[in-house]
Order: sequence, then structure tokens, then C-alpha cells
Amino acid sequence: MSHLYPEIEAYHTDTLAVSDIHTLYYEEVGNSEGKPIVFLHGGPGGGCSAHYRRFFDPKKWRVILFDQRGCGRSTPFAELRENTTWDLVEDIEKIREHLGIKSWSVFGGSWGSTLALSYAVTHPENVAGLFLRGIFMLREKEIKWFYQEGAHRIYPDAWEHYIAPIPEEERGNFIEAFYKRLTSDNPEIRSEAAKAWSVWEASTSKLIQDQNLMQAFGTDRFAEAFARIECHYFINQGFFEEDNFLLNNISKIRHIPAIIVQGRYDVVCPAESAWELHRAWPEADFHMIQDAGHSLSEEGISKILVEATDRF
Repeated sequence: MSHLYPEIEAYHTDTLAVSDIHTLYYEEVGNSEGKPIVFLHGGPGGGCSAHYRRFFDPKKWRVILFDQRGCGRSTPFAELRENTTWDLVEDIEKIREHLGIKSWSVFGGSWGSTLALSYAVTHPENVAGLFLRGIFMLREKEIKWFYQEGAHRIYPDAWEHYIAPIPEEERGNFIEAFYKRLTSDNPEIRSEAAKAWSVWEASTSKLIQDQNLMQAFGTDRFAEAFARIECHYFINQGFFEEDNFLLNNISKIRHIPAIIVQGRYDVVCPAESAWELHRAWPEADFHMIQDAGHSLSEEGISKILVEATDRF
């Protein structure tokens, strides 16, 4: 990944209380006088890593990264109360206002693309540009494809491990079955379900399966927040008022400069959604990467995104 910028440390880290319950961790890297851009991680519940800092020219960009409610270094950990899409949208605004930023660009992939689009259609006046990858609009057909039927035809071996905690009689609705276990009072039941859920996503995220990623996703701490928060959002249909909410509101942001990058062989968020977004938003710069899956670390995806942030 020589096209990424060198590892860099944050020049400012802090926390921000955004509700009576939640306090967010955030950090700033790069040039304090540079163009501001906020990085929205995936999941929901995935948290940020130092690797994400490397997609931006540190001389050009003032990069703000934060852990969304309930995950990473934000507190309380794995908390589901007051944790909705619209809470996170307003958290982004609170961070922007707290840092005295007039407008900024937004960078997000997978769930980060869902949140970036949700934020942009709510606050279009505050968005200077959008960098979107692995498009996910949290619609029923997208959830059904990955968690109920569809993706298992490509990864039948990984699917067996995913469904193992769920008895036969509950397999008609895996989201409901996992949610019951991920919110159980029994920590062993929660842990088993969380690891199965998280490793399933890691098993399918890259064009070539990555055992190191699967191992990282299967750790107790990461899996607990990742699985609980994802399932919480999915069982609540993303807290959207309609299934096609984002596409139906795209007219509000078609004037914003944007790039859409999609892996052709993305199993987690199939290319159909990115293509539908592209058709609804022809002004956005669209790239289908022919030799890539879902992950931000896929070489073809990361190269295009670095080129885009350099060029913007």
C-alpha cells in the first residue's frame, strides 16, 4: 500500500459529551490550517484505527476522526440507548460546531457511506465534498442479501459458522434471532453471537479472504460493540422513515462534488446499490473497481480514494 501516506500521529485528541449518556472520542491529524474533512467509520460500531489517517495528504488536510456512539474509545461501550442514525448525524454537527469549522468534506465507506449520505441530506449547506465507498443504503434488500439469503451462496463455508449459534427453528429471521442473543443478560450467549456475526463480515469483506482480519473481528471487545450496534440498527431499519429514504432525497445533494467508489466483487454491499446511487446522481464521479471486494484496504479502492483526496 505504498500509495498511502506514512503513518502519522494525531496532533490533538479529546472527548466531547454529546448527550447525558454518550461521550465521543475524537482526534485531529494533518495540518491544523488545512482543508477540513471528517472520516466516518463503518459498522455501525466499527470504531476508528490509525490506518484511516493515511488516506489524506497531511500537508493539505485537517482530518477529524471520531468513534461513533458506543464503540472504539467512546463511552459507554456497546451502549444501544440513544444510538440512532439521527443521533449520529447530530453528533457530526456538534463536532463541527465544537471545532469551529464552517463546512467540511465527508469521507465514508460501507455504513460510513450511509451516515455520510444521511448527514449530507440533512445538512447540505455544511458539506463541501463527499468521498463515498462501498455503498450501503441500509435497505431491506441489502440486509436480506447479507444476513438472510444471498451471500451464503458465495461463502457457504463461512455461513456455517455464522448461523451456528442460532437453532433451526429461529433461522427464518437471523436479524431477530441474533438481536435476542446480542441483548441477552448472559455474557456467554452475547459473546458467542457477537463473534459469529463479526467474523461473518470479516470473512466476506475482501476479494481474497484475510485470516488476520477475521481474527481481529473475532476478539471479544471488538465483536461486542460491532455486532450489538449493527444488529440494533438493522432491526430498526436504520431508523429511516422509509426504505428508500436516501435515494428519495438525493436531489438535496446533487450539487455537492462527490466521488463514488465501488468494488465489483463486493459481497457485503453488492454493486447494485452503488449503481442505483450513480444512476440517481449522475453528477458524482463514479468508479467501479474491477478487482476489488468491500474493504477500504483493497488496493484498487484505496488508490482511487487517495487520488481523489489529493485532487480535490
